[in-house]
This record gives sequence, structure tokens and C-alpha cells, in this order.
Amino acid sequence: MDLTLHRGRVALGTALASVALCGMLTAQASAARSAHGGIVHIVKPRLRANANSSNNWFGYNQGTLEQGGKQFNSIAGDWTVPTATQHASGDESSSDWIGIGGGCIDAGCTVGDNTLIQTGTEQDVSSGSASYGAWWEIIPGPSIVISDMTVQPGDHMHADISELVAGSDVWTITLQNVTRGQSFTTTVPYPSTHATAEWIEETPLLIGTNAGLAALPNLTTVGFTGAKVNGASAGLQAAEKMLLTDSAGAVIGTPSDPNGTRDGFSACAWATSC
Repeated sequence: MDLTLHRGRVALGTALASVALCGMLTAQASAARSAHGGIVHIVKPRLRANANSSNNWFGYNQGTLEQGGKQFNSIAGDWTVPTATQHASGDESSSDWIGIGGGCIDAGCTVGDNTLIQTGTEQDVSSGSASYGAWWEIIPGPSIVISDMTVQPGDHMHADISELVAGSDVWTITLQNVTRGQSFTTTVPYPSTHATAEWIEETPLLIGTNAGLAALPNLTTVGFTGAKVNGASAGLQAAEKMLLTDSAGAVIGTPSDPNGTRDGFSACAWATSC
């Protein structure tokens, strides 16, 4: 069941601008094959203590109710692009990203959020051949490829999503390939609930002929670091973990416990521990 937390009434000008923007983005992304984030697909019941589960995300998720009413006006994080190889056959896809919205609002992951603004990298395999790229996205629009950014395994990425003024619903999205000295920035209007923040590895939602959640390729372990919300260390807790499960309920993606400074973790694909 999808539940939406409405933060409040959206100013008409912002709402109309967002509708127009989504239409423009849809046209720009007509050739895209993925909607990278999508909202979290919650799986019940919880599979193990101190971890919720999903069939499209794994990583860490903070929610406004779990955080005592906190609103998320900015998020940041770094990660290393993993190497992708074929796990089974055919087309397999994955993404690593940070975002605001789309996750679980409460600690028990019983209430989700239907807004999402995000940016990250994609690691895909098609019949044994790997490809890599960068993108940004605002739900319900499809992902927009950052065509002038080169992405390869081992690259150090930094991402930041910040509201220009708290409550303004105008956001600056920045993605940097630190290794290659490349940077992308865009500013867009978007009526977010400000209700969740997340650092995620996922199987994207494929659109078009073979619509549905993508198959997960083999991925080397990804280290997320420098996790921040509202300009301060995220203070990640093990209870904020999200596990990835397959259609049979088996765990296929697992984050580690937080690091010593509680601003990072490892993400292990095709693993039950990390």
C-alpha cells in the first residue's frame, strides 16, 4: 500500500513550474531505459532484527518520524563506482545514489513517501558487456542522463542535493566525479515532502518494452562515506539499514553497520552479510 505524507499546500506557481518541468524532462528522457530511484518497494514482514527490507533498494534510510520530526532540506554523500559483471544473463542494471524522499518515514517502515529527488551513477551489464553513466531524477519524471560526465569503475563520486532556502521547494542538485575533475549542477523547482533521506544501491525500474525491476548484476563492494543531512553528519544507525530481497524473499543485497564516525557504510551485492 502506498501512503503519501503531504507536507503542506504547494504554492501554485511552484506546482505549475514543477508540472511543466516534468513534461520537459519526460521529453528529454524519451530514450532513457531506466527510472533509477522509484519510491522504495517495502517488503513485509521484516526479515531480521534492526533491518527493513525492499525489493528495489538497499542501504540506509532516515525518516522524519524515525528522526523525531526532522525535515530534510539537504543531503550529501560520496561513493566509489563499483565494477559490474554479469550475474546471470541478458540485461542487468544497478544504481548508486543519494536522495530526499521516496523512503520510509517511520522506523518500522510502515509508511512510505511518494516524492523523490536524487542523483547518482548507473552500472549496467548487457550480455556480458558493462556500461557506466551518471544521471539525476525527480519523481514522477524519468531519469536524465548527464551526458558530458565520464564514469568508470573506481571513480570517486560526490553528490549534494540542497534546498536553496528551507521550505522554498527549489533545489540544487550537484554530482561530481572527483577522480576526473568533472562536475554537474542544476537547479529545479520540486514540491518535496522533505520526509526521508537515503544513501542507496538499487535495481532500477525499467521502462519501455521490458518494464519492471531490473535484474541485479554482480557488483564489487561500494563504500559510501561523508553522509550528511542538513549540513551535519548523518549519524547513521544500524536500525536504519534497508536490505534488498528477491521475489522469493531471499536477501541479495546487504549494507554493513555504520562506520566509526557514523557517516558511511559498505554496500554488498549478492550477499547476506557485509
